Amino acid sequence: MTALSRRGVLKSLPLAAGAVVAAGAASPPAAARQAADPPFPEPETRSSSPDTGRLTTRLTVRFTDLDVPGVGRVSTRTYEGTVPGPTLRVHPGDSLDITQVNALPANGDAAHEEMNLPHHFNSFNLHTHGMHVDPTGEADNVFRVFEPAAVRGTAAGYRTRVDVPVNHPAGTYWYHPHHHGSTATQVLGGMAGVLVVEGDVDEVPEIAAAREVVVCVSELKVSGGRVPDLTSHGVYDGIASTFLVNGVKNPVLTIAPGEIQRWRIVNAGALTAHFLSLAGQEMHQIACDGVTFMEPVATTGLTLPMGGRVDVLVKGGRPGTYQLTGGGPSQHLLTLVVTGAARSMALPAALPGRPPELPEPTRRRTLTFRSYENVFSGAFPNAYRILGDGETPPADARGGRQDTAWGRYSPDHVNQRVRLGEVEEWTVVNDSHAHSHHPFHLHTNHFLLTAVDNRRLATPIWHDTVAVPPKGSVTFRLRAEDFTGRSMLHCHQLQHGDEGMMQVVEYVN
Repeated sequence: MTALSRRGVLKSLPLAAGAVVAAGAASPPAAARQAADPPFPEPETRSSSPDTGRLTTRLTVRFTDLDVPGVGRVSTRTYEGTVPGPTLRVHPGDSLDITQVNALPANGDAAHEEMNLPHHFNSFNLHTHGMHVDPTGEADNVFRVFEPAAVRGTAAGYRTRVDVPVNHPAGTYWYHPHHHGSTATQVLGGMAGVLVVEGDVDEVPEIAAAREVVVCVSELKVSGGRVPDLTSHGVYDGIASTFLVNGVKNPVLTIAPGEIQRWRIVNAGALTAHFLSLAGQEMHQIACDGVTFMEPVATTGLTLPMGGRVDVLVKGGRPGTYQLTGGGPSQHLLTLVVTGAARSMALPAALPGRPPELPEPTRRRTLTFRSYENVFSGAFPNAYRILGDGETPPADARGGRQDTAWGRYSPDHVNQRVRLGEVEEWTVVNDSHAHSHHPFHLHTNHFLLTAVDNRRLATPIWHDTVAVPPKGSVTFRLRAEDFTGRSMLHCHQLQHGDEGMMQVVEYVN
């Protein structure tokens, strides 16, 4: 097994179609650029009380007409009338108490028998993506369903309470709906928000001195002034993705030469990975998926799968105008203007990170992500399977026939039972052809990525979401801790997940 450096693995993971590193600084002068583009926005922030250690808040979901500069008027489902929703900030040991109000109209497809066809687009629940918290009860329980009110003109309320462990990693997470069948539609409409756990890394003097910037990248599918529901397989194929940062298309952010800023970057999209490049500026990664590194790592570009997060320190270089690019060289996510008096700020030499190590595994599993084209009749002809260890069996195998349950999500079937404290090694294989982009996401516990395409990483990296290379594989170690109960793993290309590329994981003592 050939060793692969941390920078090497970040570049080796699959890119969105056509993604390449961007060119250098753009030509317009800084003043003209600032006048032409909207100023950099920040989402509303809601923080826990230092007196009570609790963040008590309300998130109302309703259809909202948004006026998006550069895009126009968009009708879509939102949290609190904005894309993204409010940024929620807590500390280890805090409680997050959310009342969610479903002010959406009743579902038109009330009777729905096929679990793995997208459905019930006005039902949702809440997933605190990446958080190491209880997956049961009223916490991070994605098996719950928050239905619209039965009486027209009213709204239904549902409570989520998440107790953050006292030893929870400080870092960048996010929240989004996770009702099976409606997740892709709702996230592609902008239903998402950033969730920050503050802690030890924020107290490092060099990081505390840096300006903190939330960069929540949303992917909207807008057609005719609205985000259509996923009512057939190809409904989004002819619609170009609209990428927004904190709800604005290509906002402008300023930085002084020599200034260091800390960016919390979240890929809150459902379909597109980003190869993040900021040519001409110095970037150092300090965290991945909410887990802090042991030291900053210099980088020239980062692959960010759907659902993934990175924390980077950006140091302003020569005065000028630069672009953070994402899904392709011409896909500008934000504009960075380097201007003003030079500053002298330092990078931290060390960080209070989680050591990238686990003992030798005592159990191994192999999962294979595979899709099949044109195997079903109707609006959704493709099958998205998870095969290998723990695959869902055929409901009826008589005469060699395998029905739609084979290898697809069944809420009543536990695919993987994982014992707390036991170290396992998993290999996830991407064996798809036409639908080759499959980010792997595990709920409740992080895992330690050790190899990509059988090439060992020189320094393993903690993840909760990782891109699996087309016709390739990733290998990681997992030690589940603290929480028992049913949870999930799935493809975080959310249309694939809604159509069955998902499994039930049960954590047991």
